[in-house]
Amino acid sequence: MKKKKKIGFIGTGNMAEALIAGLLKAKFIAPEQIMAFDSDARRLRFIQKKYGVKKASDNNHVSSQCNPLVFCVKPQSMKEVVEEIADSLDPSKLLISIAAGVPLYTIETYARKQLRLIRAMPNINVLVQEGACAIAPGNLATEADLKLAKAIFDCVGRSIVIHEPLMDAVTGLSGSGPAYIFLIIEALTDAGVHLGMTRPQALTLVAQTVTGSVKLLSDTGEHPALLREKVTSPGGTTAAGLYKLEEGGLRKILIDAVLAATQRSKELGDKLKQ
Repeated sequence: MKKKKKIGFIGTGNMAEALIAGLLKAKFIAPEQIMAFDSDARRLRFIQKKYGVKKASDNNHVSSQCNPLVFCVKPQSMKEVVEEIADSLDPSKLLISIAAGVPLYTIETYARKQLRLIRAMPNINVLVQEGACAIAPGNLATEADLKLAKAIFDCVGRSIVIHEPLMDAVTGLSGSGPAYIFLIIEALTDAGVHLGMTRPQALTLVAQTVTGSVKLLSDTGEHPALLREKVTSPGGTTAAGLYKLEEGGLRKILIDAVLAATQRSKELGDKLKQ
């Protein structure tokens, strides 16, 4: 990234901190090229001290000094923040929003002008640089803007580019997805405890099984169904376990969970339009 460029963060919560940490760890940018502001002065001081980034005096300070700007505020705070800095916003700046459920046209409505916008939906796994993120460009965003946004989120995991109407589905799938996986891990751990293992023993085995399975999928590039077949011997233990999972409707339950979370994301987005 060009030395004169500065990335501005409006909001310094967990997601913002994960992005800042990832950018610095990847040496994508230097600490002095990051400026941040948060209404929580204590939180802002913590981020400034821990990462050596520049501390802004207010949101307008960040907006006037930085390009791109990354909005890491709660959805219900977006209107107030955008209206506050609207005078300093124009199509010369790239704005990246990670506010869940806030469509790009809503941000333009708050600003009362067209802007260069990108909407992003990362998940909690960015905290360990293994996040899944989808990014969607607005009408004025360029290929260079997409490239920059993708590079930023690739510092904390993997990202894909999608059309914005799919963002609710992303929220239901990968945004909420870690919770589904954690619940499965809990259940498998409980099974191990039921069979006589200590909870730490069972959790170690389950966590490593999940980690190894994901790495096997990623490294081989094989379809998960093919990998499942390799583990499943005819008449064996895995076949017996899989039969019970299918009998209980696990596949349908997981699909229904994603559909329900997607619908809820749409409902929450609709409330912001009111």
